[in-house]
Order: sequence, then C-alpha cells, then structure tokens
Amino acid sequence: MSIKKINIEDVAKAIEADAGESLPDLRQALNEAKSGIGRATTPEQILVRQVRQRSGLTQSAFAERIATPVATLRDWEQGRFQPPGGVVCLLRLLAKHPDLTQELATT
Repeated sequence: MSIKKINIEDVAKAIEADAGESLPDLRQALNEAKSGIGRATTPEQILVRQVRQRSGLTQSAFAERIATPVATLRDWEQGRFQPPGGVVCLLRLLAKHPDLTQELATT
C-alpha cells in the first residue's frame, strides 16, 4: 500500500493502542511522513522522549537510571537508532508506572 493512501487517524489509533497511551506528536509525524516533508518521527522515538521528560530527569540522569550510555539515549530520542525490544518494553512499563523510574535508582 502506498503511504499516500494510508488513513492517518486509523494508523495513529492503532499505534496508540499498542503503546497503551496517547502520543501527542504522533499525528503530526505521520502527516509529515505521508506528505514527504520533514524527518519522520517513530513511535519509539516519541516514547523514549516522553518517558524521560515525564521522569523530570536530564538525558544524562535518565540514561544512567536505565543503564544506557547517554549518547545511545540521544540517538534514540533523535531517531538515529531504534531502541531494542527490551528497552521498548521497559519504557512502556515506565510510561504506565512512572514511580518505577525512582525504583531503578535504588538497584
């Protein structure tokens, strides 16, 4: 199927259902991808950024908290690389249970 024929709202709803939460920047990213302008933003990229920002931690502090090099976290947030599946699962848990971020500091 051509990207031009994709229904943005249907795709966004499916991605949000999979993520288990609303992703505010998703529709804009999908519209940009559909129209061929700008850099595409992935759901994983949005998830990484949202979870970190909600934690109130800097990139350095959050990267340390999840035992990841800060350069890797930046690459995920900027869409240069996708986080591995295990990290995506961790981020989904942290999105639904933000208090777990603090528990990671004690381990």
